[in-house]
Amino acid sequence: MTIKLGVVADDFTGATDIASFMVQSGWRVIQLLGVPDENTFIPHDIDAIVISLKIRSCSADEAVDQAVKSCRWLQCKANCQQLFFKYCSTFDSTLEGNIGPVIDALMDELQTDISLICPALPVNGRTVIFGHLFVNGHLLNESGMQNHPITPMKDANLLRLMEQQSKGSAGLVDLECVHQGKQAIRCQLELLRQRGIRYAVVDVLTMKDLLPIAQAVSDMILVTGGSGLGAALASLHSGQVLAASIIGHTPPAKGRRGVILSGSCSVMTNQQVMEYKKISPSMSLNVWECINNSEYANQLVDWVIQQSTDNFVPMLYATQPPNILEIIQKQYGAITASNAVEQIFANVVSKLSQKGFNTFIVAGGETSAQVVQSLGIQQLSIGAPIASGVPWVNCLLTDYWLALKSGNFGDKNFFRHALDMFHE
Repeated sequence: MTIKLGVVADDFTGATDIASFMVQSGWRVIQLLGVPDENTFIPHDIDAIVISLKIRSCSADEAVDQAVKSCRWLQCKANCQQLFFKYCSTFDSTLEGNIGPVIDALMDELQTDISLICPALPVNGRTVIFGHLFVNGHLLNESGMQNHPITPMKDANLLRLMEQQSKGSAGLVDLECVHQGKQAIRCQLELLRQRGIRYAVVDVLTMKDLLPIAQAVSDMILVTGGSGLGAALASLHSGQVLAASIIGHTPPAKGRRGVILSGSCSVMTNQQVMEYKKISPSMSLNVWECINNSEYANQLVDWVIQQSTDNFVPMLYATQPPNILEIIQKQYGAITASNAVEQIFANVVSKLSQKGFNTFIVAGGETSAQVVQSLGIQQLSIGAPIASGVPWVNCLLTDYWLALKSGNFGDKNFFRHALDMFHE
């Protein structure tokens, strides 16, 4: 069976996000963790492979190296027909990258001279109009993303953002063109290419807008964007309605020992943490302790184990509102604080897994990466969606079940809803 699409995702939650949307649109998908090698098993009964990397906030050189190696494996080892670079629907990046440098490197690797830029995910409120990215009707830089602790987004203009962090010019495929259908989109892409434009930002207002875009780019060797376009490509090939299914396994209730770990400081995650604190034991991480106390992880593990509740698992969280986050960053430094917190989460998960914990609900891309890496997971199967873009995932070789949530995904009762999905 030919593998139709190979996806390189720049973080772990983004990888489960696009994998879930493609599964709900009719494809069979496997998710790999980290850069694969010659020993990585390649299933032959799948439509797409998603590689989860942790390259959103590392150095641009490291991001490029991992992305190119993954691309070569997908093309040469897995023989994928089309390559997809997946980044967040809020275009999380800095003025220097890493989205631009990775796209440039993949374009050079695949010898293509134009690439689509399509982060939109309307079902989750991410739309693009006149090249400007909106989140739930607010410009990106007014949506709360301007306060992101690692990649604060200060501009909503995707053309400017791409040109600031890449080596070429950006052009627009506007909504009027999209509504004219696949042939008009292809003509506009060719006009942009002839003008020397390397990055074609495409407007998207509804999920239906993604279907003619998928049709127009189905023969491009490289496309880039969010999970909405991935869902549309799957729907195009499978013939199934776009993101219409609610299928997949959920964790069995019997034998579950779980914990919630929240590292995201997004607006929605703050709401989710506040709601869950009302019904379950919860503890906020102390950043000073994360940095200075070598026994802090053990203390947190002891606290988690001591909690007892019939219905809800305990929660550890580093989630803070913008004003508190600003104080923490000024006191300790943004990178120092973030790295210390993520390392504590990794240590806690490693120790809990040794004590029989097998279910981890995680909020935040960086936190999710640390959790998965600390568990030594290499492949995941995609289960039922908890919320749009957030599925349960299951390690193929162990009994680990995980929910890896991007910051602003899900409603305020996300954590409780995830637990309610356990089955007898």
